[in-house]
Amino acid sequence: MQASVHNYQRIQQAIAYLSEHHRRQPSLNEVAEKLNLSPFHFQRLFTEWAGVSPKQFVRYLSVEYAKRVLHDSQATLFDAAYQAGLSGTGRLHDLFVSIEGMTPGEYSRGGKLLQIDYDTYTTPFGDVFVASTQRGICSMAFTDNEMSSLDELRMTFPAATFQHKQNHFHNTALAIFKKDWSHLPNIKLHLKATQFQIKVWRCLLSIPEGCLSSYGKIAAQTGSPAASRAVGTAVGSNPVAFIIPCHRVVRGSGVYGDYRWGSLRKKALIAWEAAALDSIKE
Repeated sequence: MQASVHNYQRIQQAIAYLSEHHRRQPSLNEVAEKLNLSPFHFQRLFTEWAGVSPKQFVRYLSVEYAKRVLHDSQATLFDAAYQAGLSGTGRLHDLFVSIEGMTPGEYSRGGKLLQIDYDTYTTPFGDVFVASTQRGICSMAFTDNEMSSLDELRMTFPAATFQHKQNHFHNTALAIFKKDWSHLPNIKLHLKATQFQIKVWRCLLSIPEGCLSSYGKIAAQTGSPAASRAVGTAVGSNPVAFIIPCHRVVRGSGVYGDYRWGSLRKKALIAWEAAALDSIKE
């Protein structure tokens, strides 16, 4: 487990360096040296994680790439996913994720009568803190400290009962991190949110893997085209990392922008998905 986390930290360092210097196409030797690895070890580590070489990965990190995907995502890439028969690995999130909003009573009582199970797990993008009520996942957050994540969750649900325990909701949620989605289980979310937030999050679920959308496009989907700022707030308050793919929303200019769990992780998620989709199409 520790080795896996350490490997992602190295990958994150590599992505940071490649992002900063991608215009001059740094050599394999140069990046490996920055990580204190041999070129061979770095190439193998990176390819095992990303599915492509560092050189191939660089092209997914540029603003130009994001702008092109934004332009094509409502047609070319969206249609290509279906035409290529990617119903298993590239299907829309909303086919297997269901969101249940908490009742007004649960919302106002701060989670009273809710029992919340939580634990921390290793993923390709670092550790993730997962918590669930009796009806589904209520939080999934990338974390460097389980207790800090638990304290943050306690602020959201001050009256709930918490126990450090794994359960089946956690296991189904973690399946999202597999590269093969052909047997992805139905994932249930039980979220504390306003109706507008849930509306925005459901729009995020409709963004296909490997595609991107902008805040303006999401606002238009909600029926409030002038509400980009409110949409941005709702996207930023998403409590469920990766399953609700807020990382797939970028600025209209193609700039990736901020991310609740770190801008470098956002780049890693976007490029990892793009590499996976391209490998299937080839």
